[in-house]
Amino acid sequence: MKLTLKIWRQAGPEAKGKMVTYPLDGIDGDMSFLEMMDILNENLINQGEVPVEFDHDCREGICGSCNMMINGQPHGPQKLTTTCQLHMRKFNDGDTITIEPWRAAAFPVIKDLIVDRSSFDRIQQAGAYVSVNTSGNTQDANSIPIKKADADEAFHSATCIGCGACVAACKNASAMLFTSAKVSQYALLPQGEIEATDRVMNMVRQMDIEGFGNCTNTGACMIECPKGIKLENIARMNREYLKAETLG
Repeated sequence: MKLTLKIWRQAGPEAKGKMVTYPLDGIDGDMSFLEMMDILNENLINQGEVPVEFDHDCREGICGSCNMMINGQPHGPQKLTTTCQLHMRKFNDGDTITIEPWRAAAFPVIKDLIVDRSSFDRIQQAGAYVSVNTSGNTQDANSIPIKKADADEAFHSATCIGCGACVAACKNASAMLFTSAKVSQYALLPQGEIEATDRVMNMVRQMDIEGFGNCTNTGACMIECPKGIKLENIARMNREYLKAETLG
């Protein structure tokens, strides 16, 4: 398979970036997208050029670091798939593939395709925790009755990997889907009730401080989310926030 890659190159946070075109040959359809990028970088190194920097870790679709905008879509054309799990059989011989970093003020570019997503960490640090009794009188979580529907929803919300695709897909660069997923995974369980009021207020406040935009109500975030996080989480977070304001 022969491809033409148009890749965003940016030497550093303050450097001026540009799209650079690279021809690439010998790509097999069974290769992953990141394996294809590895081959490109091997070629660049052999030619004495600087390889393309991109973030990755597990390559198993669970760490969320392999964030790339591929032909205008976060993580590429395959739904419910991270970039590392995307295979080249989704493309055709002779295709031109445009590869860019996430575009959001709260995700500044570090180099090439790598962005700083530490704003997500700070949102979680603002309130995504629970008080745990470690005094010796602890209660087994399995002994607390929880409705199966609530447990299932909490588990599904917790599958958010914090990749940032929701932000990249949103025209306002909103982090509402991410933040609401982190709020929901606790709000649905009794263990999360102790800090419930402070949690939602602090996390939403930090989200605004980081510079994320408002929700656009278009649903692009859910469509592009590799884990299928539901829009219902945003509605739940709004209810939690209103309840917290009323109690506060």
